[in-house]
Amino acid sequence: MTREEKEIIVQDLSEKLANTNYFYITDASTMTVAGINAFRRMAFERGIEYKVYKNKLIKKALDTLEADTTELEGVLKGASGILFSAESGNAPAKLIQDFRKKGNTLPLLKGAFIDSGLYIGEEQLKTLSEIKSKNELIGDIIGLLQSPAKNVVSALQSSGGKLAGILKTLSEKE
Repeated sequence: MTREEKEIIVQDLSEKLANTNYFYITDASTMTVAGINAFRRMAFERGIEYKVYKNKLIKKALDTLEADTTELEGVLKGASGILFSAESGNAPAKLIQDFRKKGNTLPLLKGAFIDSGLYIGEEQLKTLSEIKSKNELIGDIIGLLQSPAKNVVSALQSSGGKLAGILKTLSEKE
């Protein structure tokens, strides 16, 4: 690979990292080609992009970000792949977990970048999979806001029905 090709890759990767709020760096060094292809296929089906890069190129691209990513640079050993997710911060973690449920032990999580927050190490995978996406949080908030209003409306409707029944009974007695 020539120096110009490397510069183009670093520039493209820098733009992708800058425009993506969620990316995971994984270790797939001992995965077979068939395993990587199966993982890529599963990622593609979920709208997640997976690419393998040289660590030096990843490090140069991380240096261009405005956020402090020095902790991520420390995990760049062995072969590294990056999962890019545009929709949700927990989607790549769930992808890795689902892929492992099929009997695979790899890829391992080296680190993740979620809305400027860094998560380093394999032990963070469970935490990352439980993070709620923006849409899930909005849905929870809407549900909480609607709950009191629904209670008031149902109370008014039920008491309104009772009131109408009482008025009807009183008018029939006279």
